[in-house]
Amino acid sequence: MDVVVVESPAKAKTINKYLGKDYKVLASFGHVRDLPPKDGSVLPDDDFAMSWKVDTASAKRVKDIADAVKSADGLILATDPDREGEAISWHVLDLLQKKKVLKDKPVKRVVFNAITKKAVLDAMAHPRDIDEALVNAYLARRALDYLVGFNLSPVLWRKLPGARSAGRVQSVALRIVCDRETEIERFIPEEYWNIVADLKTERGDAFEARLVKADGKRVQKNSIKDGDHAGRIKELLEGATYSVASVEAKPVRRNPGPPFTTSTLQQAASSRLGFSASRTMQVAQRLYEGVDIGGETAGLITYMRTDGVSMAPEAVTAARDAIGDQFGQRYLPESARHYSVKAKNAQEAHEAIRPTDFTRTPQSVKKYLDSDQFRLYDLVWKRGIASQMASAEMERTTAEITAAKGGDSAGLRAVGTVVKFDGFLKAYADNREEKQPSDEDDDDGRLPEINQGESAAKEKIRATQHFTEPPPRYSEASLIKKLEELGIGRPSTYASTLATLRDREYITIENRKLTPEAKGRLVTAFLENFFNRYVEYDFTADLEEKLDKISDGSLEWKQVLRDFWKDFFAQVEDTKELRVTNVLDALNEALAPLVFPKREDGSDPRTCQVCGTGKLSLKLGKYGAFVGCSNYPECNYTRQLGADAEAENGINPNEPNQLGEDPETGEPITLRTGRFGPYVQRGDGKEAKRCSLPKGWKPEDIDLEKALQLLSLPREVGPHPEDGKMITAGLGRYGPFVLHDGTYANVESIDDVFSVGVNRAVSIIADKRANGGRRRSAPAALKSLGDHPDGGEVTVNDGRYGPYVKWGKINATIPKGKDPQSVTMEEAIPLLTARMEKTGAKKPAKKKAPAKKPAAKKTTTKTAAAKKTTTKKTASAKKKAEAESDNS
Repeated sequence: MDVVVVESPAKAKTINKYLGKDYKVLASFGHVRDLPPKDGSVLPDDDFAMSWKVDTASAKRVKDIADAVKSADGLILATDPDREGEAISWHVLDLLQKKKVLKDKPVKRVVFNAITKKAVLDAMAHPRDIDEALVNAYLARRALDYLVGFNLSPVLWRKLPGARSAGRVQSVALRIVCDRETEIERFIPEEYWNIVADLKTERGDAFEARLVKADGKRVQKNSIKDGDHAGRIKELLEGATYSVASVEAKPVRRNPGPPFTTSTLQQAASSRLGFSASRTMQVAQRLYEGVDIGGETAGLITYMRTDGVSMAPEAVTAARDAIGDQFGQRYLPESARHYSVKAKNAQEAHEAIRPTDFTRTPQSVKKYLDSDQFRLYDLVWKRGIASQMASAEMERTTAEITAAKGGDSAGLRAVGTVVKFDGFLKAYADNREEKQPSDEDDDDGRLPEINQGESAAKEKIRATQHFTEPPPRYSEASLIKKLEELGIGRPSTYASTLATLRDREYITIENRKLTPEAKGRLVTAFLENFFNRYVEYDFTADLEEKLDKISDGSLEWKQVLRDFWKDFFAQVEDTKELRVTNVLDALNEALAPLVFPKREDGSDPRTCQVCGTGKLSLKLGKYGAFVGCSNYPECNYTRQLGADAEAENGINPNEPNQLGEDPETGEPITLRTGRFGPYVQRGDGKEAKRCSLPKGWKPEDIDLEKALQLLSLPREVGPHPEDGKMITAGLGRYGPFVLHDGTYANVESIDDVFSVGVNRAVSIIADKRANGGRRRSAPAALKSLGDHPDGGEVTVNDGRYGPYVKWGKINATIPKGKDPQSVTMEEAIPLLTARMEKTGAKKPAKKKAPAKKPAAKKTTTKTAAAKKTTTKKTASAKKKAEAESDNS
């Protein structure tokens, strides 16, 4: 028997059916280890040595695999056919080697692009070794992401309180979104006029023609700048006679696009189905891993993380057979179509995303799929089969019209397109944003019969005023397309990149449009001013190209890291020395349209509108940046960054808006604004209760009823049916949530906080725990150093920002490079003392000695023996509980 390791339990279940009893298929549940999120996991000074950590859940899975391998004949690593899949196989193999369970047993690596019986059995018949070049590319990417994140993010935290973190690819994606927002803000609309003539042929058939020539010059879209110019041309056309100068009809062919890649699937699913990138990948994953089709479990699509646009020869043959059967021979071109990759830095040449079996039409499997699965499979099937269909044939007719009045003349043009043969459009009508660059912008509609030399009658001349519009905000689809064009990131990471930007509250996604939050623009401005090279498009794309060369073995991965680290580390060290005033001056300049928007009265937007003499500027607080007055504390005017400087979101910053009184307490309920935005408040003074407005709630829509709802939070939902502990619902830093026994689980909207019932809350919390959500608990101490000379235990702990020593409520960071396990009490005391002096913290209070208990009476031998046995049992139970606690 051989042990086969795959990534997911769903895939394991399907493949186990294909392979039979001679194989045992186990799932790794993705990556089995990762770099711990703390300083020292990657050591540049030790030639980029990397320290990996296996979490508790993964340790159990690795143990299960190791136990199975002990009694197996061999090991087959069958994780996904990409860089991440190769890395998972490498991690599993390394861990098993360290456990010394492999001995001389054969180890094979197999890859398959589709989860079908034929694909899996073919892969098993053609094993290979682990691809070291792919593993090295993974190691280089992981190290780079770690080095950027864990060296750049602390600089952000110190210089820009409230900023979450910065990542290598996420920062560049954020810059693209912020740059577009800046374009929109600085855009100045320009007036232009369009002129169209409604005409009729000699046979009375109506058509329209657009002005293309006037005053002896060609008319472009924005050529006619004002109404006077448009009026003169319209006057000419009103009194002109019209004749057809020429008519040209020429055939036009439109070719189908290639099958989907990861990015084009995400774009099409966004524009056609309204799916986010992450939702697209989740649904595609289920289609790939396998669906029960009438008792047979099979993957419906090939692997969905790919840059490739070609299909395997047997798939092309199957597609052509299906075209002949389902559409007819007229739709089948003489020879198969072949596609090449056009995206910059495309790599990992797997197949495109296609159906595993073209005879499985969307309608034939619809009853086995949920709505999302069906819609996405329908898209993949149609695009895949269309890629091998005949071209669409059209006829494009262009009629040139001359308008003459006295010695003046103008030219007009009428264009129409007629589809003569629909070809691939029969299966897949491409949207405009999905057309290939070579596609022409065909005018829809058919022209009536127009003959050269005949006259045309004027019906009406229309001159319409327009204004140029700013470029649109990016959608998820258009941002993914832009990233791909620039060669930034990889298709498999685009969904997680967007999710990270949204989760860190750097962008919002509303109506499928990406808008940068003030926090995101602040981070981008900081990086552009002080780390410009590392958010440049060309630099990031060049680095991606180097990483791809590592994948094919033409570059040494550690040399790439050395070259990067040398300059990056120097930049980080220089930025650490920056004064906050330097940072604020640069941000005030870079973010002027956001921080100091123009005022309607034309006054200086940097002058405080409350005191009239102070100058407004960015200020940094504990929870982020805000706008404040230079005359503080005499003038306490503040404004949330990005808030309307004139209207303050409809609230006067110094005059609370009275909403009414609390019917129970009689206290005033007010709507106010502060440095962190609008909020409602009950009562006055330090004891007043406050609650920020949730996302989507506008200040102008807040009335007494809504304010009382917010101020009533947290709300008791009801006792949990298992332990009786109360479930509550509330609004927190990360949005609306339900809470039970230390486990927080987000709900979809603030409305759910007020309406969620016990049953649904229990289900949401159970899902969160099943997906890795944990009860909050204090981090366990790494070791105890004993009692401090002044009383109280001193421990060594590991925290978010690295190891530290703890005495009561005093925490002191252990110096970088010091092994926390080697710290002694003599070394800890000076660290704690220095920390107390810096923060002004007081020594932990000494614990009172317990009162002396009266002497116990003598017990009989039998009683003493019973107590001894009980003590042993208690100690044993305590040890068992501690062991279980450690394992959890």
